[in-house]
Amino acid sequence: MGKLAGKEKGLMTPFTKCPVCGGELVHKQVEKLLRGGMHTAVVKVPAEVCLRCGERLYSQDIVRQFEDIRKKLEHQETAGFRPLGKSFEVKAT
Repeated sequence: MGKLAGKEKGLMTPFTKCPVCGGELVHKQVEKLLRGGMHTAVVKVPAEVCLRCGERLYSQDIVRQFEDIRKKLEHQETAGFRPLGKSFEVKAT
């Protein structure tokens, strides 16, 4: 998972450069895959993304949402989630 950013409810991130490689950070909407038990969810969230290495920085609020979604997936509490299709495990030969 990406590191935490200080961008919470409109506050600017404390990082001016990527903490991993020193590259430039830009604000983007990204897709994050979350797994819990046998279930997977795709979540679209804002993040600061490094243009050099691709590191993603999320706000503490977003990380808390990730944790809540993972718990719901683990406990099969998916009533408010919209199905996107089916997932399959395929063994390479």
